[in-house]
Amino acid sequence: MKEKILDLAEALEALEIARSHGKKIVFTNGCFDLLHAGHVQYLEQAKGLGDLLVVGINSDASVRRIKGPGRPISSLEERSMVLAGLACVDMVVPFEEPDPLRL
Repeated sequence: MKEKILDLAEALEALEIARSHGKKIVFTNGCFDLLHAGHVQYLEQAKGLGDLLVVGINSDASVRRIKGPGRPISSLEERSMVLAGLACVDMVVPFEEPDPLRL
């Protein structure tokens, strides 16, 4: 599962290769703190839109800025591992910013 969790530079390199092979890439993002059935359904539907599903995930500090003190409940590492464990998710890319525009 850990091989699915990439930093931005690693993700960009992998995506460049995927694009060169004609793969359609789908991107979504979120905090995914306490993953639930709605998240899984959403991610499975997103995967159906292309060949590779890339999920940007907010860092712990970013989640705190968005959702307030006491959040996240699960650490970035835990949240990333849960997402990477889903068959529909091909890549998990953590980010610090409040939004994924840089990704």
